[in-house]
Amino acid sequence: MTGLDGAPDAASVVALHCSLGSGRQWTKLAAALGGDRFMAPDISGYGVAACGRDWPRTLDGEIARLEPWLAKACGPIHLIGHSYGGAIAFRLATTSPYASRIRSLTLIEPILPTLLRDTPADGRLYERFAGIAQTVSQDIFDGAVLEAVEAFTAFWAGSGPREQFSPSGRLRMIEQADKLPYDFNAALDLDGVAAAAGALKVPTLLMSGGLSPYVTQRIVAKLAALIDGAATRHLPGAGHMLPVTHAERVNPEILRHIWRADELAELELAADAGAAGAAQPAGSARAHLVMRRPSFWE
Repeated sequence: MTGLDGAPDAASVVALHCSLGSGRQWTKLAAALGGDRFMAPDISGYGVAACGRDWPRTLDGEIARLEPWLAKACGPIHLIGHSYGGAIAFRLATTSPYASRIRSLTLIEPILPTLLRDTPADGRLYERFAGIAQTVSQDIFDGAVLEAVEAFTAFWAGSGPREQFSPSGRLRMIEQADKLPYDFNAALDLDGVAAAAGALKVPTLLMSGGLSPYVTQRIVAKLAALIDGAATRHLPGAGHMLPVTHAERVNPEILRHIWRADELAELELAADAGAAGAAQPAGSARAHLVMRRPSFWE
């Protein structure tokens, strides 16, 4: 996509948060990017989107709920997703109507458990994930919401220390925990992950933490083997909430990835312009494009 001056259209940045979170998760990233083309919408059931109970049961349903936000994203999109938001981002970048507009994709421990059903060893990880999904969901259906939140947070703590939540933070999680069974159902419902990952041609950055549950570390490793040219970053001392707890290391990696994707878009445009110019009479070729960082780097 190009503007009237022949340069690539300015891209929007869309960041999707984890379950029991909100768009505020990306406050530091928004500050680092600057500008007015950054969007961190609340996924259905969380933040300002917490009202109501008619929640989607599939990732496609989640994307449909995000449509009012996505419609505001003009031009190409740099897409970022963490955990459940990473699963939604993966679906957006592979099979949604927005797939052709994704300029870069950053996935931080996306919840794509069905990718683990193809071998006995990975199958055990899948069964463990399905087991915690069943435990949490059943507790919520039985009205044992506090127990559900405890089981959920204990699982995602992995091998790291248990996160200490403020009373207000814990209350917020309890109030929004009813959405968790829907998130689990949507993640467990997605088939064809390996084929979709293998067909992905978007510059992709994959990130994981060494203290996270092994199930998510394994998902990232398998995606890295499937997505052509994917870059990976592993933080051994970080847990599943690494975009929050290790923002000072995660955000610069995201910024560099976005910048490189924009540079690649300009190089491709310059090559296309050069090819077109070679077919035109001498002197009619367009001037060589000057490489520039996107506005939020300036």
